[in-house]
Amino acid sequence: MSKNHVKKIKSGMAANTKYSRVLKKSTKKNMQGRPELATSVRHVNEILHELEVYQIELKIQNEMLRHALTIIEEARERYVNFFDFAPVGYITLDCDASIDEINLTGASMLGEERGKLIHHNFSTYVAPEERGHWQHYFLTVLQYDRKMTCELALHHRDGKQLQVQLDCLRLLKDDKAPVMRIAMTDITVRKQAEEAMREQEEFFRMITENIEDFIAVLDLDGKRLYNSPSYAKLFKNLENLRGTDSFAEIYPDDREHVIHAFRETIRTGHGLQIEYRFLLEDGSIRHMESRGGLIQSNKDHDSRVVVISRDITERKQAEEKIRNLAFYDTLTQLPNRRMLDDRMTQAMASSKRSNHYSALMFLDLDNFKPLNDLYGHSAGDMLLVEAARRIISCVREMDTVARFGGDEFVVMLTELDVNRESSINQAGIVAEKIRNALAQPYRLTITVKDNTEISIEHHCTSSIGVVMFINHQYSPNDLLKRADKEMYRAKESGRNRVSFSIPERP
Repeated sequence: MSKNHVKKIKSGMAANTKYSRVLKKSTKKNMQGRPELATSVRHVNEILHELEVYQIELKIQNEMLRHALTIIEEARERYVNFFDFAPVGYITLDCDASIDEINLTGASMLGEERGKLIHHNFSTYVAPEERGHWQHYFLTVLQYDRKMTCELALHHRDGKQLQVQLDCLRLLKDDKAPVMRIAMTDITVRKQAEEAMREQEEFFRMITENIEDFIAVLDLDGKRLYNSPSYAKLFKNLENLRGTDSFAEIYPDDREHVIHAFRETIRTGHGLQIEYRFLLEDGSIRHMESRGGLIQSNKDHDSRVVVISRDITERKQAEEKIRNLAFYDTLTQLPNRRMLDDRMTQAMASSKRSNHYSALMFLDLDNFKPLNDLYGHSAGDMLLVEAARRIISCVREMDTVARFGGDEFVVMLTELDVNRESSINQAGIVAEKIRNALAQPYRLTITVKDNTEISIEHHCTSSIGVVMFINHQYSPNDLLKRADKEMYRAKESGRNRVSFSIPERP
């Protein structure tokens, strides 16, 4: 109902009211003494009453109409605001892909004023390399009555490329040609993030596939989720590793230590660097160095532990070699002077705690130099190795046999007895056992100048000096001097014998 029509109804209602009042006054004056006229007047009054009721109803309807028009206008304004300022672009295309309608957000995404976009073909804003894809997608949407989605690259007016997602639906209105409604979402930032993530994943994939270190991803129970290709050096079949226990191949003596470090990483979130041994299928052992790190959980994934390991077997072997060079004789593999000093200090500390006697023996081979002079140092070296083996066979595992230098050896017997005489007796038995073992003939196979091998038999006895000690009665250097002095006494007494230095009772 228009505003002019409402005005006409109002003025008609006012005229009827005025006429009704005048008519009532006139008829009241003229109907006196005339019954038939009174009846007519009643009819007229009834009609006037109905007109008044109708007038009131029209007023009510008029108010309702004004209220409805206000609501419609407000709703229209809200629709325009929602449509124009929605976070996505809304576009209506006709069957030729020309733009019939577009909101302000859509116009902003295309970089044009809205008025200039109407009746322009949407294809002109699609990146050239994707126009074929868009044309096929557009025709497909017009064929089916369902929502369809695609991603496209659009050209913005300022030359930048925009990545968008199109959610499209075909609409049929009456007998008209179909139109396409599009909700256009800017996904440029998301696409850039996905590309950055893809590049990062590719970068780390290249690292994990080419790095010498071992990279493993484990669940919180230590089960394997991923192992880098480098694990092929340790396992024959990498495909069978997924889901297996990562602690199964740890050397048994080291397993508890590794499990503890793993649990601490989960508990604290900080990785611990540890060393342990890895037992391979063929029974060989590799030394490993590992550090773990906790990847915290998110909505899509549970927490995981990343472990980066390195095979340090060669380093360990080199360290052991250096240690051997520092503390062991390279020829006989016996402890050298440096380690002997350390063992003597430990023996004195142990003797102080237990109150047991210990003994130090200084040995010198009696007939060694003639072998060197006649057959060379290689023959002498062979004899020294055999002499070392014989001495070791005469003592306990807890005792120490060291090469002091040249053809001199030192033997230290620890934890003998609390009784002085018993300890002297035990040391004497061992000394005699060593003397007898070293006095046996040495059968050596040596190479002479023409590279032929010959077998020789050499007799070489020993002179042994023995010093008994307890607690810190003497310093290590004093003990060696005393033992050396007793060894020379044995030589001066005819060689191939044992000479004792009996300490005073402490």
